[in-house]
Amino acid sequence: MTRPATPPLLLRAKSRSSVSTRQRALVLGGGGITGIAWELGVLAGLKERGVDLTAADIVIGTSAGSVVGAQITSSTDLEVLYDGQLADPSGEVGARLGLAVGLRYLIYLMLPGSSQDKRRRLGRAALRTTTVPVSERVEIIRERLVRAEWPASKLLVTAVEAETGRFEVFDRNSGVGLVDAVASSCAVPLVWPPVPVNGRSYVDGGVRSATNADLATGADVVVVLAPLSQSLSKSTRVDTQLARLGTQVQSVVVRPDARALKAIGRNVLDPARRADAARAGREQASDVAAEVSAAWRSADED
Repeated sequence: MTRPATPPLLLRAKSRSSVSTRQRALVLGGGGITGIAWELGVLAGLKERGVDLTAADIVIGTSAGSVVGAQITSSTDLEVLYDGQLADPSGEVGARLGLAVGLRYLIYLMLPGSSQDKRRRLGRAALRTTTVPVSERVEIIRERLVRAEWPASKLLVTAVEAETGRFEVFDRNSGVGLVDAVASSCAVPLVWPPVPVNGRSYVDGGVRSATNADLATGADVVVVLAPLSQSLSKSTRVDTQLARLGTQVQSVVVRPDARALKAIGRNVLDPARRADAARAGREQASDVAAEVSAAWRSADED
């Protein structure tokens, strides 16, 4: 069975599938600008230690994780992506997730109703909120991606329809361009504008769950990088979502350790924290490499 979380680093389920051809899933959670940096740091550090998570059969990206997912499936060298996080952040557009925004989130998400009702309230509030022009925001996302086309490998990008609260999963067969899909997944409500796609507007996939790890159906091994793993409901917690996949699934969840949390700081949308977050992620990889490697390589066993 899946063990209880071992904060702040790992959650494990040790049982393994008996299927001979084992599938590996990489789940990349939301976490803002610093989340992108930390995830790329962890990935680069793990690869340096012989564990290449970019070889996953399926990559699931939410918010910041959708950016990382699009980047690592673009065939770009991981070291190049990591080095990009160390660049001068002065040209990066940041924002602040302050107390006022957090309180509004709580109001919309804690009021009675179904999960979709709560997402709809927040999505509609986002539609009423004046932020930067959507074209400007989409262009920023375009610049972050190495390629504007969907990869040949399986990449899932999550979002929430603002008007209805409906959860959406985009892939290369969804009829939505990769840039629009990622921009939708990164559209933090009340901070960035909802992104119009095919006549509907979408907000951050993290409104449903910080990781959406339960999308890894069919995988035998699941590794989750979770810059943010808090949840207001038990059903959207990463351990609960992994448990839904079945006791046969072996899973590892990596969360920022104390050093990484200090590097990330309180505002995950602060570009000035990006380089430190990336370095902290790379350093943390040495502490989690053995655990991740054992799970990841078990997929090669008969």
